[in-house]
Amino acid sequence: MTETPAPETTERRGRVAASLDRLDDVIRRVRVFVGRNSPLILRRAWIGTGHAINRSLPKGLLGRSLLIVVVPMLILLGVLTGVFMDRHWILVTQRLSDAVAGSIAGLAAISDNTDLTDAQRADLVASAGQAMGLSAEIMPTSEIGRLRRSSTDIVHSMLAEGIQKRSRMPFSIRDTSDGNRVEVRMVVHAGVLKVDFARSLAYAANWHFFLVWMVGTALFLVLVSLIFLRNQIKPIERLAAAAEAFGRGRPVEGFAPSGAREVRQAAHAFIGMRRRLERQIEQRTTMLAGVGHDLKTILTRFRLGLALLPEGEETADLRSDVAEMEAMLEAYVDFARGDADEAPQPLDVEATIADCLRQTADPAGRTVNFTFTGDGALALRPTAFRRLIANLVGNAARYGRSAVWVTGERREGWLSVTIEDDGPGIPGDEMEAVFRPFYRLDAARNQDVPGTGLGLAIARDVARSHGGDIELGTSPHGGLKATIRLPA
Repeated sequence: MTETPAPETTERRGRVAASLDRLDDVIRRVRVFVGRNSPLILRRAWIGTGHAINRSLPKGLLGRSLLIVVVPMLILLGVLTGVFMDRHWILVTQRLSDAVAGSIAGLAAISDNTDLTDAQRADLVASAGQAMGLSAEIMPTSEIGRLRRSSTDIVHSMLAEGIQKRSRMPFSIRDTSDGNRVEVRMVVHAGVLKVDFARSLAYAANWHFFLVWMVGTALFLVLVSLIFLRNQIKPIERLAAAAEAFGRGRPVEGFAPSGAREVRQAAHAFIGMRRRLERQIEQRTTMLAGVGHDLKTILTRFRLGLALLPEGEETADLRSDVAEMEAMLEAYVDFARGDADEAPQPLDVEATIADCLRQTADPAGRTVNFTFTGDGALALRPTAFRRLIANLVGNAARYGRSAVWVTGERREGWLSVTIEDDGPGIPGDEMEAVFRPFYRLDAARNQDVPGTGLGLAIARDVARSHGGDIELGTSPHGGLKATIRLPA
Protein backbone atom coordinates (compact mmCIF):
# COMPACT_ATOMS: atom_id res chain seq x y z
CA MET A 1 0.00 0.00 0.00
CA THR A 2 1.37 3.38 -1.01
CA GLU A 3 1.57 5.96 1.74
CA THR A 4 0.31 9.48 1.13
CA PRO A 5 3.07 11.96 1.96
CA ALA A 6 2.29 14.53 4.59
CA PRO A 7 1.60 18.08 3.43
CA GLU A 8 4.70 19.30 5.21
CA THR A 9 6.96 16.96 3.23
CA THR A 10 5.66 18.18 -0.10
CA GLU A 11 5.99 21.88 0.71
CA ARG A 12 8.48 23.54 -1.57
CA ARG A 13 11.55 25.17 -0.18
CA GLY A 14 11.51 28.93 -0.15
CA ARG A 15 13.75 31.23 -2.13
CA VAL A 16 15.69 32.22 0.96
CA ALA A 17 16.60 28.59 1.75
CA ALA A 18 17.62 27.98 -1.87
CA SER A 19 19.75 31.13 -1.87
CA LEU A 20 21.43 30.08 1.37
CA ASP A 21 22.16 26.65 -0.13
CA ARG A 22 23.81 28.29 -3.13
CA LEU A 23 25.80 30.56 -0.82
CA ASP A 24 26.98 27.53 1.19
CA ASP A 25 28.09 25.87 -2.03
CA VAL A 26 30.05 28.96 -3.09
CA ILE A 27 31.73 29.20 0.34
CA ARG A 28 32.65 25.52 0.19
CA ARG A 29 34.24 25.93 -3.22
CA VAL A 30 36.19 28.98 -2.09
CA ARG A 31 37.45 27.08 0.97
CA VAL A 32 38.53 24.15 -1.19
CA PHE A 33 40.30 26.48 -3.64
CA VAL A 34 42.08 28.39 -0.88
CA GLY A 35 43.02 25.16 0.89
CA ARG A 36 44.55 23.66 -2.24
CA ASN A 37 46.51 26.77 -3.20
CA SER A 38 47.69 27.92 0.24
CA PRO A 39 51.10 27.08 1.73
CA LEU A 40 51.25 24.03 3.96
CA ILE A 41 52.01 26.03 7.09
CA LEU A 42 48.93 28.21 6.54
CA ARG A 43 46.73 25.18 5.98
CA ARG A 44 47.98 23.57 9.18
CA ALA A 45 47.46 26.79 11.13
CA TRP A 46 43.96 27.14 9.70
CA ILE A 47 43.08 23.52 10.54
CA GLY A 48 44.53 23.83 14.04
CA THR A 49 42.60 27.04 14.67
CA GLY A 50 39.40 25.43 13.41
CA HIS A 51 39.86 22.42 15.71
CA ALA A 52 40.54 24.68 18.71
CA ILE A 53 37.41 26.72 17.99
CA ASN A 54 35.32 23.55 17.58
CA ARG A 55 36.53 22.20 20.91
CA SER A 56 35.62 25.43 22.69
CA LEU A 57 32.17 25.83 21.12
CA PRO A 58 29.06 24.33 22.73
CA LYS A 59 28.13 20.88 21.48
CA GLY A 60 24.38 21.12 22.01
CA LEU A 61 21.93 22.75 19.62
CA LEU A 62 20.56 25.02 22.36
CA GLY A 63 24.01 26.30 23.28
CA ARG A 64 24.96 26.92 19.65
CA SER A 65 21.67 28.66 18.92
CA LEU A 66 22.14 30.92 21.93
CA LEU A 67 25.66 31.61 20.72
CA ILE A 68 24.25 32.71 17.37
CA VAL A 69 21.91 35.11 19.16
CA VAL A 70 24.21 36.34 21.94
CA VAL A 71 27.44 36.93 19.99
CA PRO A 72 25.95 39.45 17.52
CA MET A 73 24.23 41.18 20.43
CA LEU A 74 27.52 41.45 22.33
CA ILE A 75 29.23 42.78 19.21
CA LEU A 76 26.45 45.36 18.85
CA LEU A 77 26.84 46.40 22.47
CA GLY A 78 30.59 46.72 22.02
CA VAL A 79 30.21 48.84 18.90
CA LEU A 80 27.62 51.07 20.54
CA THR A 81 29.73 51.45 23.65
CA GLY A 82 33.00 51.98 21.81
CA VAL A 83 31.75 54.30 19.08
CA PHE A 84 28.47 55.97 19.94
CA MET A 85 28.89 56.17 23.71
CA ASP A 86 32.50 57.29 23.52
CA ARG A 87 31.72 59.95 20.92
CA HIS A 88 28.56 61.03 22.69
CA TRP A 89 30.21 61.21 26.09
CA ILE A 90 33.19 63.16 24.80
CA LEU A 91 30.99 65.53 22.81
CA VAL A 92 28.67 66.26 25.72
CA THR A 93 31.58 66.70 28.12
CA GLN A 94 33.30 69.03 25.68
CA ARG A 95 30.20 71.19 25.26
CA LEU A 96 29.62 71.38 29.02
CA SER A 97 33.26 72.25 29.60
CA ASP A 98 33.12 74.92 26.90
CA ALA A 99 30.05 76.43 28.55
CA VAL A 100 31.79 76.54 31.95
CA ALA A 101 34.94 77.94 30.35
CA GLY A 102 32.87 80.65 28.72
CA SER A 103 31.30 81.51 32.06
CA ILE A 104 34.72 81.71 33.68
CA ALA A 105 35.94 83.95 30.86
CA GLY A 106 32.90 86.17 31.38
CA LEU A 107 33.60 86.44 35.11
CA ALA A 108 37.21 87.32 34.29
CA ALA A 109 35.99 90.09 31.99
CA ILE A 110 33.73 91.44 34.73
CA SER A 111 36.57 91.41 37.25
CA ASP A 112 38.71 93.45 34.83
CA ASN A 113 36.12 96.28 34.69
CA THR A 114 37.99 99.42 35.84
CA ASP A 115 34.85 101.48 36.34
CA LEU A 116 33.93 99.54 39.48
CA THR A 117 35.31 99.69 42.96
CA ASP A 118 36.83 96.60 44.53
CA ALA A 119 33.72 96.00 46.63
CA GLN A 120 31.38 96.46 43.69
CA ARG A 121 33.56 94.24 41.56
CA ALA A 122 33.56 91.47 44.19
CA ASP A 123 29.79 91.63 44.65
CA LEU A 124 29.17 91.64 40.90
CA VAL A 125 31.48 88.65 40.33
CA ALA A 126 29.84 86.70 43.16
CA SER A 127 26.29 87.44 42.01
CA ALA A 128 27.13 86.72 38.35
CA GLY A 129 28.79 83.43 39.32
CA GLN A 130 25.79 82.48 41.42
CA ALA A 131 23.52 83.12 38.45
CA MET A 132 25.71 80.84 36.34
CA GLY A 133 25.76 78.08 38.99
CA LEU A 134 29.32 78.91 39.99
CA SER A 135 30.89 80.03 43.23
CA ALA A 136 33.22 82.92 42.32
CA GLU A 137 35.35 85.37 44.31
CA ILE A 138 38.33 87.61 43.74
CA MET A 139 41.34 86.80 45.87
CA PRO A 140 44.34 89.02 46.56
CA THR A 141 47.39 88.94 44.33
CA SER A 142 49.31 87.04 47.00
CA GLU A 143 47.52 83.87 45.78
CA ILE A 144 49.24 84.06 42.40
CA GLY A 145 52.16 82.00 43.65
CA ARG A 146 49.84 79.13 44.63
CA LEU A 147 48.63 78.43 41.08
CA ARG A 148 48.95 74.76 40.03
CA ARG A 149 49.16 73.22 36.62
CA SER A 150 46.11 71.28 35.40
CA SER A 151 46.18 67.44 35.37
CA THR A 152 45.46 65.04 32.50
CA ASP A 153 41.88 64.48 33.69
CA ILE A 154 39.44 64.79 30.78
CA VAL A 155 37.45 67.54 32.52
CA HIS A 156 40.63 69.45 33.31
CA SER A 157 41.90 69.03 29.76
CA MET A 158 38.70 70.22 28.12
CA LEU A 159 38.32 73.11 30.57
CA ALA A 160 41.90 74.15 29.93
CA GLU A 161 41.34 73.98 26.20
CA GLY A 162 38.20 76.10 26.47
CA ILE A 163 39.82 78.71 28.73
CA GLN A 164 42.87 78.96 26.48
CA LYS A 165 40.59 79.77 23.56
CA ARG A 166 39.11 82.71 25.46
CA SER A 167 41.96 84.04 27.58
CA ARG A 168 45.74 84.10 27.64
CA MET A 169 46.02 84.73 31.37
CA PRO A 170 47.67 82.10 33.61
CA PHE A 171 45.27 79.71 35.32
CA SER A 172 45.18 76.41 37.19
CA ILE A 173 42.59 73.66 37.57
CA ARG A 174 42.30 71.18 40.42
CA ASP A 175 39.75 68.99 42.16
CA THR A 176 38.63 69.64 45.69
CA SER A 177 39.37 67.18 48.45
CA ASP A 178 36.06 65.33 48.07
CA GLY A 179 36.49 65.00 44.29
CA ASN A 180 32.97 66.25 43.52
CA ARG A 181 33.91 69.86 42.75
CA VAL A 182 36.44 71.59 40.54
CA GLU A 183 38.35 74.72 41.40
CA VAL A 184 39.71 77.09 38.74
CA ARG A 185 42.05 79.97 39.55
CA MET A 186 42.90 82.59 36.95
CA VAL A 187 45.13 85.66 37.16
CA VAL A 188 43.18 88.85 36.45
CA HIS A 189 44.07 92.56 36.80
CA ALA A 190 42.29 92.79 40.13
CA GLY A 191 44.08 89.76 41.63
CA VAL A 192 43.20 86.06 41.34
CA LEU A 193 39.74 84.95 40.22
CA LYS A 194 38.71 81.79 42.07
CA VAL A 195 35.79 79.85 40.59
CA ASP A 196 34.40 76.77 42.30
CA PHE A 197 31.69 74.60 40.75
CA ALA A 198 30.25 71.12 40.80
CA ARG A 199 32.08 68.62 38.57
CA SER A 200 28.78 67.56 36.98
CA LEU A 201 28.49 71.02 35.32
CA ALA A 202 31.42 70.19 33.04
CA TYR A 203 31.09 66.40 32.86
CA ALA A 204 28.48 64.05 31.35
CA ALA A 205 27.89 62.08 34.53
CA ASN A 206 24.71 60.23 33.54
CA TRP A 207 26.09 58.27 30.57
CA HIS A 208 25.95 55.00 32.52
CA PHE A 209 22.15 55.10 32.49
CA PHE A 210 22.26 54.38 28.78
CA LEU A 211 24.50 51.36 29.41
CA VAL A 212 22.18 50.11 32.14
CA TRP A 213 19.19 50.32 29.81
CA MET A 214 21.12 48.74 26.97
CA VAL A 215 22.45 45.84 29.06
CA GLY A 216 19.07 45.30 30.71
CA THR A 217 17.32 45.23 27.34
CA ALA A 218 19.94 42.83 25.98
CA LEU A 219 19.48 40.46 28.92
CA PHE A 220 15.72 40.55 28.47
CA LEU A 221 16.07 39.77 24.75
CA VAL A 222 18.45 36.90 25.54
CA LEU A 223 15.92 35.49 28.00
CA VAL A 224 13.14 35.73 25.41
CA SER A 225 15.42 34.12 22.82
CA LEU A 226 16.22 31.32 25.26
CA ILE A 227 12.53 30.59 25.77
CA PHE A 228 11.77 30.60 22.06
CA LEU A 229 14.83 28.51 21.17
CA ARG A 230 14.00 26.01 23.89
CA ASN A 231 10.51 25.60 22.46
CA GLN A 232 12.00 25.05 18.99
CA ILE A 233 14.52 22.47 20.22
CA LYS A 234 12.03 20.41 22.24
CA PRO A 235 10.54 18.78 19.08
CA ILE A 236 14.06 17.78 17.99
CA GLU A 237 14.75 16.23 21.39
CA ARG A 238 11.44 14.35 21.26
CA LEU A 239 12.31 13.09 17.77
CA ALA A 240 15.73 11.93 18.97
CA ALA A 241 14.18 10.18 22.00
CA ALA A 242 11.61 8.44 19.79
CA ALA A 243 14.29 7.29 17.35
CA GLU A 244 16.46 6.00 20.21
CA ALA A 245 13.53 4.16 21.79
CA PHE A 246 12.61 2.59 18.44
CA GLY A 247 16.23 1.58 17.88
CA ARG A 248 16.26 -0.20 21.24
CA GLY A 249 13.01 -1.99 20.49
CA ARG A 250 10.94 -0.02 22.97
CA PRO A 251 7.42 1.18 22.16
CA VAL A 252 7.18 4.75 20.87
CA GLU A 253 4.08 6.23 22.45
CA GLY A 254 2.64 9.71 22.30
CA PHE A 255 4.99 10.95 19.60
CA ALA A 256 3.55 13.46 17.11
CA PRO A 257 5.27 15.83 14.65
CA SER A 258 5.62 19.36 15.98
CA GLY A 259 7.90 22.36 15.74
CA ALA A 260 9.32 24.04 12.67
CA ARG A 261 8.61 22.88 9.14
CA GLU A 262 11.93 21.07 8.74
CA VAL A 263 11.54 19.31 12.10
CA ARG A 264 8.02 18.19 11.15
CA GLN A 265 9.37 16.87 7.85
CA ALA A 266 11.98 14.83 9.71
CA ALA A 267 9.33 13.57 12.15
CA HIS A 268 7.02 12.50 9.31
CA ALA A 269 9.94 10.74 7.61
CA PHE A 270 10.74 8.91 10.87
CA ILE A 271 7.12 7.83 11.33
CA GLY A 272 7.00 6.54 7.76
CA MET A 273 10.27 4.67 8.21
CA ARG A 274 9.06 3.12 11.47
CA ARG A 275 5.83 1.95 9.85
CA ARG A 276 7.69 0.41 6.92
CA LEU A 277 10.12 -1.41 9.20
CA GLU A 278 7.37 -2.67 11.47
CA ARG A 279 5.38 -3.86 8.46
CA GLN A 280 8.44 -5.55 6.99
CA ILE A 281 9.26 -7.30 10.27
CA GLU A 282 5.67 -8.40 10.66
CA GLN A 283 5.56 -9.80 7.12
CA ARG A 284 8.88 -11.60 7.58
CA THR A 285 7.83 -13.04 10.91
CA THR A 286 4.53 -14.24 9.51
CA MET A 287 6.22 -15.82 6.51
CA LEU A 288 8.87 -17.58 8.57
CA ALA A 289 6.30 -18.76 11.09
CA GLY A 290 4.39 -20.38 8.23
CA VAL A 291 7.54 -21.92 6.76
CA GLY A 292 8.57 -23.18 10.17
CA HIS A 293 5.14 -24.69 10.78
CA ASP A 294 5.19 -26.48 7.43
CA LEU A 295 8.71 -27.81 7.93
CA LYS A 296 7.92 -28.95 11.45
CA THR A 297 4.93 -30.85 10.05
CA ILE A 298 7.23 -32.70 7.66
CA LEU A 299 9.75 -33.41 10.42
CA THR A 300 6.93 -34.76 12.57
CA ARG A 301 6.05 -37.17 9.76
CA PHE A 302 9.69 -38.24 9.64
CA ARG A 303 9.59 -38.92 13.39
CA LEU A 304 6.41 -40.97 13.04
CA GLY A 305 7.94 -42.93 10.17
CA LEU A 306 11.10 -43.59 12.17
CA ALA A 307 9.03 -44.71 15.14
CA LEU A 308 7.47 -47.46 13.00
CA LEU A 309 10.87 -48.76 11.85
CA PRO A 310 12.81 -51.32 13.86
CA GLU A 311 15.60 -50.07 16.08
CA GLY A 312 19.01 -50.10 14.51
CA GLU A 313 22.13 -48.09 13.75
CA GLU A 314 20.63 -46.50 10.68
CA THR A 315 17.41 -45.42 12.43
CA ALA A 316 19.44 -43.95 15.29
CA ASP A 317 21.43 -41.87 12.82
CA LEU A 318 18.22 -40.74 11.15
CA ARG A 319 16.70 -39.73 14.48
CA SER A 320 19.88 -37.74 15.23
CA ASP A 321 19.64 -36.00 11.85
CA VAL A 322 15.98 -35.15 12.44
CA ALA A 323 16.79 -33.72 15.88
CA GLU A 324 19.59 -31.65 14.40
CA MET A 325 17.29 -30.41 11.64
CA GLU A 326 14.72 -29.35 14.26
CA ALA A 327 17.40 -27.48 16.22
CA MET A 328 18.62 -25.75 13.05
CA LEU A 329 15.07 -24.83 12.09
CA GLU A 330 14.45 -23.31 15.53
CA ALA A 331 17.67 -21.32 15.23
CA TYR A 332 16.73 -20.02 11.79
CA VAL A 333 13.27 -18.94 12.93
CA ASP A 334 14.65 -17.32 16.10
CA PHE A 335 17.23 -15.38 14.10
CA ALA A 336 14.73 -14.18 11.50
CA ARG A 337 11.99 -13.38 14.03
CA GLY A 338 14.17 -11.63 16.56
CA ASP A 339 12.76 -10.35 19.86
CA ALA A 340 11.63 -6.86 18.89
CA ASP A 341 8.07 -7.65 19.96
CA GLU A 342 9.17 -8.47 23.53
CA ALA A 343 8.57 -5.64 25.96
CA PRO A 344 11.42 -4.54 28.27
CA GLN A 345 10.93 -5.56 31.88
CA PRO A 346 12.88 -5.04 35.12
CA LEU A 347 15.56 -7.71 35.23
CA ASP A 348 18.22 -8.78 37.72
CA VAL A 349 21.21 -8.96 35.39
CA GLU A 350 23.53 -10.63 37.91
CA ALA A 351 21.05 -13.41 38.70
CA THR A 352 20.26 -13.95 35.00
CA ILE A 353 23.94 -14.34 34.07
CA ALA A 354 24.52 -16.69 36.99
CA ASP A 355 21.54 -18.83 35.93
CA CYS A 356 22.82 -19.01 32.32
CA LEU A 357 26.22 -20.13 33.63
CA ARG A 358 24.62 -22.89 35.70
CA GLN A 359 22.60 -24.14 32.73
CA THR A 360 25.33 -23.87 30.09
CA ALA A 361 28.86 -23.92 31.52
CA ASP A 362 28.38 -26.29 34.45
CA PRO A 363 26.97 -29.22 32.41
CA ALA A 364 29.94 -28.90 30.03
CA GLY A 365 32.32 -29.51 32.91
CA ARG A 366 33.93 -26.07 32.76
CA THR A 367 35.13 -24.15 35.80
CA VAL A 368 33.11 -20.94 36.14
CA ASN A 369 34.64 -17.67 37.41
CA PHE A 370 31.94 -15.01 37.73
CA THR A 371 32.08 -11.53 39.27
CA PHE A 372 29.65 -8.61 39.01
CA THR A 373 29.94 -5.05 40.33
CA GLY A 374 27.37 -2.27 40.36
CA ASP A 375 23.60 -2.20 40.38
CA GLY A 376 22.21 -5.22 38.51
CA ALA A 377 18.61 -3.97 38.24
CA LEU A 378 17.98 -2.98 34.63
CA ALA A 379 15.05 -2.82 32.20
CA LEU A 380 15.78 -5.32 29.40
CA ARG A 381 13.93 -7.85 27.26
CA PRO A 382 14.40 -10.94 29.44
CA THR A 383 14.20 -13.67 26.78
CA ALA A 384 16.43 -11.80 24.35
CA PHE A 385 19.05 -10.96 27.00
CA ARG A 386 19.07 -14.56 28.23
CA ARG A 387 19.59 -15.77 24.65
CA LEU A 388 22.43 -13.25 24.23
CA ILE A 389 24.28 -14.46 27.33
CA ALA A 390 23.51 -18.13 26.67
CA ASN A 391 24.92 -17.99 23.12
CA LEU A 392 28.20 -16.43 24.18
CA VAL A 393 28.59 -18.58 27.30
CA GLY A 394 27.70 -21.64 25.24
CA ASN A 395 30.45 -20.82 22.74
CA ALA A 396 32.96 -20.30 25.56
CA ALA A 397 31.97 -23.58 27.22
CA ARG A 398 31.98 -25.47 23.91
CA TYR A 399 35.35 -24.30 22.64
CA GLY A 400 37.14 -23.60 25.94
CA ARG A 401 39.42 -26.23 27.41
CA SER A 402 38.86 -25.95 31.14
CA ALA A 403 37.26 -22.73 32.38
CA VAL A 404 34.99 -19.81 31.56
CA TRP A 405 35.56 -16.31 32.95
CA VAL A 406 32.59 -13.91 33.11
CA THR A 407 32.86 -10.34 34.44
CA GLY A 408 29.94 -7.93 34.69
CA GLU A 409 30.02 -4.25 35.57
CA ARG A 410 27.55 -1.38 35.51
CA ARG A 411 29.16 2.02 35.54
CA GLU A 412 28.66 5.48 34.01
CA GLY A 413 25.42 4.56 32.24
CA TRP A 414 26.70 1.35 30.61
CA LEU A 415 26.40 -2.36 31.34
CA SER A 416 29.52 -4.30 30.34
CA VAL A 417 29.69 -8.09 30.35
CA THR A 418 32.95 -9.81 29.39
CA ILE A 419 33.01 -13.55 28.58
CA GLU A 420 36.40 -15.26 28.14
CA ASP A 421 37.62 -18.79 27.52
CA ASP A 422 40.94 -20.60 27.13
CA GLY A 423 40.14 -22.23 23.80
CA PRO A 424 41.78 -21.83 20.37
CA GLY A 425 40.35 -18.33 19.87
CA ILE A 426 39.60 -16.62 16.57
CA PRO A 427 42.15 -15.04 14.19
CA GLY A 428 42.14 -11.25 14.21
CA ASP A 429 41.06 -10.95 10.59
CA GLU A 430 38.04 -13.19 11.24
CA MET A 431 36.64 -11.47 14.34
CA GLU A 432 34.20 -9.37 12.35
CA ALA A 433 33.33 -12.03 9.78
CA VAL A 434 32.04 -14.48 12.41
CA PHE A 435 29.07 -12.18 13.04
CA ARG A 436 27.73 -12.87 9.56
CA PRO A 437 24.82 -15.34 9.48
CA PHE A 438 25.77 -18.95 8.64
CA TYR A 439 29.47 -18.10 8.72
CA ARG A 440 31.64 -20.81 10.27
CA LEU A 441 35.40 -20.94 10.70
CA ASP A 442 37.40 -23.68 9.05
CA ALA A 443 40.59 -23.71 11.09
CA ALA A 444 40.12 -21.87 14.36
CA ARG A 445 36.93 -23.75 15.34
CA ASN A 446 36.13 -27.41 14.88
CA GLN A 447 33.83 -27.82 11.89
CA ASP A 448 32.58 -31.16 13.27
CA VAL A 449 30.94 -29.44 16.24
CA PRO A 450 27.21 -29.20 15.52
CA GLY A 451 25.83 -25.72 14.98
CA THR A 452 24.16 -23.41 12.52
CA GLY A 453 26.59 -20.50 12.42
CA LEU A 454 23.92 -18.18 13.81
CA GLY A 455 24.92 -17.91 17.48
CA LEU A 456 27.08 -14.78 17.21
CA ALA A 457 24.77 -13.24 14.60
CA ILE A 458 21.79 -13.64 16.96
CA ALA A 459 23.84 -12.33 19.89
CA ARG A 460 24.89 -9.18 18.04
CA ASP A 461 21.36 -8.64 16.76
CA VAL A 462 20.05 -8.78 20.33
CA ALA A 463 22.79 -6.45 21.61
CA ARG A 464 22.14 -3.88 18.89
CA SER A 465 18.39 -4.06 19.40
CA HIS A 466 19.10 -2.91 22.98
CA GLY A 467 21.22 0.00 21.67
CA GLY A 468 24.58 -1.69 22.34
CA ASP A 469 27.05 -3.95 20.56
CA ILE A 470 29.47 -6.84 20.91
CA GLU A 471 33.22 -6.68 20.39
CA LEU A 472 35.57 -9.65 20.08
CA GLY A 473 39.19 -9.77 21.13
CA THR A 474 41.92 -12.01 22.45
CA SER A 475 41.63 -13.13 26.07
CA PRO A 476 44.63 -13.06 28.42
CA HIS A 477 43.81 -16.73 29.07
CA GLY A 478 44.62 -17.53 25.45
CA GLY A 479 41.11 -17.91 24.03
CA LEU A 480 38.37 -15.61 22.86
CA LYS A 481 37.16 -12.51 24.70
CA ALA A 482 33.62 -11.27 23.96
CA THR A 483 32.59 -7.90 25.44
CA ILE A 484 28.94 -6.86 25.57
CA ARG A 485 28.13 -3.17 26.07
CA LEU A 486 24.53 -2.12 26.63
CA PRO A 487 23.24 1.33 27.64
CA ALA A 488 21.98 1.28 31.20
